[in-house]
Amino acid sequence: MNMQSMAGSTKLRVAVLGASGYTGGELVRLLLVHPEVELAYLGAKESAGRSLGEVHPHLGASPLAAALLEPLDRAAVVERAGFAFLALPHGTSAEAAPPLLEAGLRVVDLAGDFRLPAAAYPEWYGFEHHAPAWLDKSVYGLPELFSNEIAGATLVANPGCYPTPVALGLAPLISAGLIGPGPVLVDGKTGLSGAGKALTEATSYSATEESVRPYRFPKHPHTPEMERALEIATGVARRVSFVPHLVPSVRGVLVTCYAPLGDGATTELLTECLAAAYERSPFVRVLPPGGMVDTKRTRGSNILELQAVADLRTGTAVVAGALDNLMKGAAGQAVQNLNLMAGFEETAGLPTTAVYP
Repeated sequence: MNMQSMAGSTKLRVAVLGASGYTGGELVRLLLVHPEVELAYLGAKESAGRSLGEVHPHLGASPLAAALLEPLDRAAVVERAGFAFLALPHGTSAEAAPPLLEAGLRVVDLAGDFRLPAAAYPEWYGFEHHAPAWLDKSVYGLPELFSNEIAGATLVANPGCYPTPVALGLAPLISAGLIGPGPVLVDGKTGLSGAGKALTEATSYSATEESVRPYRFPKHPHTPEMERALEIATGVARRVSFVPHLVPSVRGVLVTCYAPLGDGATTELLTECLAAAYERSPFVRVLPPGGMVDTKRTRGSNILELQAVADLRTGTAVVAGALDNLMKGAAGQAVQNLNLMAGFEETAGLPTTAVYP
């Protein structure tokens, strides 16, 4: 398949900017088998001029293995694509997205550039936002909570990997009164792929093997995202204290949330509430009482596992969620958003079965 010869195709022409990273590679892997999509442009910075198969050897047998990654050229993207995924570093998408949107493309941004109010960016991301006018036009892309808004959006802010299970695990319980007022404590753990492909001492094998350590606490930028997602979904403002940890694995995110238990809440009521909220959601699996979530069971799939427990002894609701950080935590969720925006089947191109063991 040649990305240059797409004339006459009725499929949606898609560009991936940042195709050389882990998330970009996962996007390409999913889009290669998507029944409604043609890959029209693969953009990169340092890796421009190298072939897809060279940059991502696991895609070496794909039809686009010999295709060259191209420089980030806005004019070429506008000419060849109608939809763009931005898998770019934080702070870059805010500059890259507006010209594409103004040219008529629809955009899903996988960075954090359109998730928060403009005033939050200097504190949490360390930069002044380059396109504050677009923040009010963006839709927070959590399909299970905001599918109607996503369907009509031109710009979707793809959620972060940690906020996804936090928002989906807690929002229905807050709305139902099964979680009482007070702060929410979130313990998070992630594998090394969440740090990206760039080599650093902190993510080297010698530093991470047999190591579990917290990082970026208490200023991780997913903290205000969790608070904002919960408030948008429930109308209730909640404070979140979030401590992420790096663990010696490649993929996977596990979060455990602790919140005050609402009056009369039990494990059964918590579980029934979540099960009812997501009974028609193809990518959320609510475990029965006694079931324990496991990142291994989500590996390579777009599935989020949830469990809820009422600790009556301490009056605490404990909600745990597990997902693949590169799938439901990033690329898979982005494709799910594309499907809603383009009017495709929500499950198109997305696996629901994990790679195991």
